[in-house]
Amino acid sequence: MATVPLVEKPPAPAVEPPPANPKKSIRSYWRLYAAISPFYLLFLAFGLIPVGFSLYLSFHRWDGLGSMQYAGLSQYKYLLSDTDFWSSIGNTIIIWALATFPMIFLAMVTAVMLNSAVRFKKIYRFAYFLPNVTSVVAVAIIFGSVFSTNFGLVNALLQAVGLDQVAWLNTPWGIKVAIATLMTWQWTGYNAIIFLAGLQTIPGELYEAARVDGAGPIQTFFRITLPMMRPVLLFVLVISTVTGLQSFSEPQVLLQTTANESTFSGGPDHAGRTMVLYFFQQTFDNNDFGYGAAVAWGIFLVVVIFSIINWRLVQRRGED
Repeated sequence: MATVPLVEKPPAPAVEPPPANPKKSIRSYWRLYAAISPFYLLFLAFGLIPVGFSLYLSFHRWDGLGSMQYAGLSQYKYLLSDTDFWSSIGNTIIIWALATFPMIFLAMVTAVMLNSAVRFKKIYRFAYFLPNVTSVVAVAIIFGSVFSTNFGLVNALLQAVGLDQVAWLNTPWGIKVAIATLMTWQWTGYNAIIFLAGLQTIPGELYEAARVDGAGPIQTFFRITLPMMRPVLLFVLVISTVTGLQSFSEPQVLLQTTANESTFSGGPDHAGRTMVLYFFQQTFDNNDFGYGAAVAWGIFLVVVIFSIINWRLVQRRGED
């Protein structure tokens, strides 16, 4: 009996899926968009719109009640020649330097100690992080008492070792040191926790190999820890620059003045008047909202410039 050869069935032609309708796909995910919309609506209402309005306002003169008057670039031209504004920049940079570099050093030392601790690690982390969540106003009031001329703890310690009293809150450099000390105390623990997280990502094999090769603790720190911690150090330095150059509550509360002076004056000789304090003084004391907006954009530019400088310095040292 002859066999009939099998004939393969030809493959079915490929059917292309219908083109997706972008409008339909967006409508199908409307619940997800609705779930995340509150963030964007709030960011638009309290973020983008105020920023855009401040830029628009910086080109006008306005006292907050009357009609706006177009001023063009005149307020920015005056800002460049405003000696008070440049003085506030100088005060801010000095306070930032006095606070940031000791704070980063203390935070790194604290993080290394926490990383090597065996017992009570969680308690130590909580204790060091506590100053960051404490009210700045309350802390500033306490530091005002600590640096008081006649009854302050700092002057009591100076007298105990035979030194003279220092009018911390009445002299230009004393004011800057007091503000910087407050900021250092407030942010050391926060940055120590960040450094600690970075230290825990370094493989332990590197330290074991260094000990086998005869490297001591100092060599290990500078040859292994610091190079591996460069991204974390860059993050801390940039964040400290942004927050330090925008200091407001610390000098404003610490340097409470009499009723005859502005609360944004920055103490005697305006030694503690930072850039943000000067912005508040122009805006709310002088009711010059247009010039205050120009000052705010000047502050933004200064913060950006210093952040870029710090970023470049850390990156260059890492490449070297």
